[in-house]
Amino acid sequence: MTETVATGVFGADTVARAQAIIARYPQPQSALLPMLHLVQAEEGYLTPAGIAFCAGQLDLAPAEVTAVATFYSMYRRTPTGDYLVGVCTNTLCAVMGGDAILEVLEEHLGVHAGQTTEDGKVTLDHVECNAACDYAPVVMVNWEFFDNQTPQSAKMLVDDLRGGQHVTPTRGPSRLCTWKQANRILAGFGDGQAADGPSAGPASLVGLELAKERGWKAPDPS
Repeated sequence: MTETVATGVFGADTVARAQAIIARYPQPQSALLPMLHLVQAEEGYLTPAGIAFCAGQLDLAPAEVTAVATFYSMYRRTPTGDYLVGVCTNTLCAVMGGDAILEVLEEHLGVHAGQTTEDGKVTLDHVECNAACDYAPVVMVNWEFFDNQTPQSAKMLVDDLRGGQHVTPTRGPSRLCTWKQANRILAGFGDGQAADGPSAGPASLVGLELAKERGWKAPDPS
């Protein structure tokens, strides 16, 4: 780790967190994914400085870090607002109205998917399936679920986010964090809300209840 990497864009607190992450793994390079979230938590997206910081801390080439960062959609390469609003338009969400929600939000916010509002509050994103088809159509804000959305409810949601109103996800924590805070959590520094709120609901458990009622069991693997 060079002095430039340690004390450049990122301060001593970030370096200390990076070292805490690296200490969790038998090989430093295994810490790359949470490290990318850590630098994203500092700047909001992966800048060249963030790539260089990860490379220096983990003894990797910047090209190796970039190769990983560009593979995963959760790592942003452009400035991102306080709230990343992702609209799912995969098959079931699309059938249930996801396409209409995305179209309405683009018009309402005055941005296209991938762009950020002028106030820096909302980045609109076009996302693939988030494994929440039982509550389609789904909108995610900083990776928290907002289930059974409509164009009107989605407009109200982004208006509340931009207006600084308290917004509660359908499932999960009672307090929605910002994009940078979410990345700090994904880096492994929790906010104490991991066990808050419901993680599943009746729609998620229908299959299990049917199996119990009808005596269905998984086949014997032998």
